[in-house]
Amino acid sequence: MELITRDEQQHIQSRLADLIANRPTMSLRIAEARALGDLKENADYHAAREDQGLQEAEIRRLEERLSRASVIENDTYKDAGVVFLGATVLLQEVGSDDEPELFRLVGEASGTACPDYVEVTLASPMGESLMKARVGEVVSVRTPRGTKKFEILKLI
Repeated sequence: MELITRDEQQHIQSRLADLIANRPTMSLRIAEARALGDLKENADYHAAREDQGLQEAEIRRLEERLSRASVIENDTYKDAGVVFLGATVLLQEVGSDDEPELFRLVGEASGTACPDYVEVTLASPMGESLMKARVGEVVSVRTPRGTKKFEILKLI
């Protein structure tokens, strides 16, 4: 079972709906390419079939992910001051004069850059360190350049 936020669930459902709605377009593209002639040497046809296969694989992956996902409502954990999936956390690196940074704990990266915060997946070293930590705690994160420590200032 995978834990996801309500926003992640909606994003996955939206992406899945877009891919399913694109099926007729893919079929039409294949039919048009097939009409061009000899299928053995028809690059347009082979490219369209390959794109269709990739799209269908993504549909299956998203459907599988939704079927085994459990949606977490993070308000309960926010009230308790515990970092959990979906939480946005203000962190200050211990011993650094840099400004505190915002991180959002997600199940899977969305792939879209957000200027307000950095997405951190549960499987990452930062995500593992933050999960179930409390406001005021200092967490250690193993990075390629050594261990860094971050103080959890607040949940947003």
